[in-house]
Amino acid sequence: MARPFLKIGLYRKRRKNTRQIRRAVIHIQASFNNTIVTVTDMRGEVISWSSAGTCGFKSRKKKTAFAAHTTARDAIRPVQGMQRAAVKLKGSGRGRDAALRVIQRSGIRVTCVRDISPMPHNGCRPPTKRRI
Repeated sequence: MARPFLKIGLYRKRRKNTRQIRRAVIHIQASFNNTIVTVTDMRGEVISWSSAGTCGFKSRKKKTAFAAHTTARDAIRPVQGMQRAAVKLKGSGRGRDAALRVIQRSGIRVTCVRDISPMPHNGCRPPTKRRI
């Protein structure tokens, strides 16, 4: 017999136990369609992460600055005792500045902001000239 269908609101999310961390690296990946914020320790092990999709935004709303604001707030919630963080920005989406603003206002001292967006050195080979 099939399991009865339960409403989504009845499931509860379990909170992972939080670690006390002093310094961390916050990665913000802001594409044109989504924003992903990841908090790692200095060795690169992920502590918490969040994206606009996991915060409940759908389709076109995921690329807004408000979605990035909510995403960043959700990602840094488990590490509220953190004192210093380095921020690495990747991409050129709308949520880039909004996520950085949330981190600075949360009381975390930002030691450095580094842009690690991929830049082409010479780009792809252009298509050949059309011969008529």
